[in-house]
Amino acid sequence: ILNMKKVVFLGLGYIGLPTAAVAAAHGFEVIGVDVNPSVVETINQGKIHIVEPELGQVVRDVVQKGKLRAVCKPEAADAFFIVVPTPFKQNHRADITYVEAATRSVIPYLQEGNLFVIESTSPVYTERMAEVIYKERPELKGKIHIAYCPERVLPGNTLYELVHNDRVIGGIDPASVSYTHLRAHETRGN
Repeated sequence: ILNMKKVVFLGLGYIGLPTAAVAAAHGFEVIGVDVNPSVVETINQGKIHIVEPELGQVVRDVVQKGKLRAVCKPEAADAFFIVVPTPFKQNHRADITYVEAATRSVIPYLQEGNLFVIESTSPVYTERMAEVIYKERPELKGKIHIAYCPERVLPGNTLYELVHNDRVIGGIDPASVSYTHLRAHETRGN
């Protein structure tokens, strides 16, 4: 359970890219997935497509060390972090279209013992995503860890806050919460 080495981050925007870069800087092999090919190309050149102090240097370093690479489709890993937008609809409800699409994209790659974490900042119905996974892969029920750990950071201070802010973790069962708590400390270097 403590041998998580390869992690996939789905969504390389204002939260996903810094989070992936911090995990890579702490020694994990990080695969960043984004649907925008130009974002993937930019990151693989060691550059960034967003504005965040110090992020450019971190991304450059982890890409050069081979710890972070960007792709357009997920692949097998030990953990999957969903860090995609959850905009609000007109009725003030979260639009979970992106979260569900990202979840569906990793279902073929999930294996027993994997960690699946939704980090999108709006409420995204973790149990609903568990149902989506188990509908297609019923053999994984009770054999993967599923949690919700929303990222809350202020732009301009993201790298510091990713490492130092307290996190709130919820899961579909106590084991998922405990496992996610341990992994959160590993990826932040604590």
